[in-house]
Amino acid sequence: MAKPTKKKKRFFDVEMPILGKETQLIGYELKDLEGRFIKYDLTRTLRGKSMILKLKVKIEDDKATSTPKETKLMPSFLRRMMRKGTNYVEDSFSTECKDAQVRIKPFMITRRKVSRAVRKALREKAREELTNYVKDKTADELFDDILKNQIQKPLSLKLKKVYPLSLCEIRVFKVEKELEVKKEEKPKKDSDKIKEEK
Repeated sequence: MAKPTKKKKRFFDVEMPILGKETQLIGYELKDLEGRFIKYDLTRTLRGKSMILKLKVKIEDDKATSTPKETKLMPSFLRRMMRKGTNYVEDSFSTECKDAQVRIKPFMITRRKVSRAVRKALREKAREELTNYVKDKTADELFDDILKNQIQKPLSLKLKKVYPLSLCEIRVFKVEKELEVKKEEKPKKDSDKIKEEK
């Protein structure tokens, strides 16, 4: 009697469009990769900024692609940035962007020790600016902006008016829940209006 053939695990290519790269995951079949998570270290890509990018795999047309779900700065990087005679300010809040509910945790380090009132003002200003920035963008666009430093730099310049910072970063950016995108209704044509009136 012939023995049943044992399935072998294989490596499958998974695209990471946000980074323009590919990685490999091991599994028996391509469909087994659906819903799996990838943790990708961006320290080299971001020239020493220790960041972990978490992506979720989805299968489309017999191809595995991945979408970003979370970015996280490593605690070792933040400790390295801290100096004596400074204060750090952090916050955590949930807000909505165009297609998802996201959690943002900004992290700021002041140049000198500051009062509690200044720290509160920095926290409130950062929350207001970030909430206004994300509401018109999709989650993928926001991940791209974080990797290219297009959120942190303008935010730092705006917060400078409150108090100059030595570091302004997004410590954690995470998709909590995906929202359904409402399709805009097309304006009715004049001919349709005439038909309705009849």
